[in-house]
Amino acid sequence: MPAKNKIDFDTVRKMALALPGVEEGTAYGSPALKVRGKLLACIPTHRSAEPGSLVVCIRFDHREDLLAAAPDVYYVTHHYVNYPSVLVRLSRIHPDALRDLLEMAWRFVTAKTPGGKRRHF
Repeated sequence: MPAKNKIDFDTVRKMALALPGVEEGTAYGSPALKVRGKLLACIPTHRSAEPGSLVVCIRFDHREDLLAAAPDVYYVTHHYVNYPSVLVRLSRIHPDALRDLLEMAWRFVTAKTPGGKRRHF
């Protein structure tokens, strides 16, 4: 099935801004989407990320599930291993999967963390 719908950061932005409290911002000088100041997703700036990728903040166990299910879409590089995030090849993700991923990220970022610990990316 040929990819007719080209997904880029503008597509990501539109989907994410439909979620409660999501706003545009920057992270490391790159366009980002945040919820109450917490990073939800951004264009990766580290050179280990492939061009056309997106970094999405998710739980480590969810990342492992995604990597196992669709390694052609989701990946992680050494730089991102210790961060609760996954890299996404935007050219290979289906719009419905992207929407689900952003909702998963929103639930992760807005969850109350035990002991009031903040997540740093």
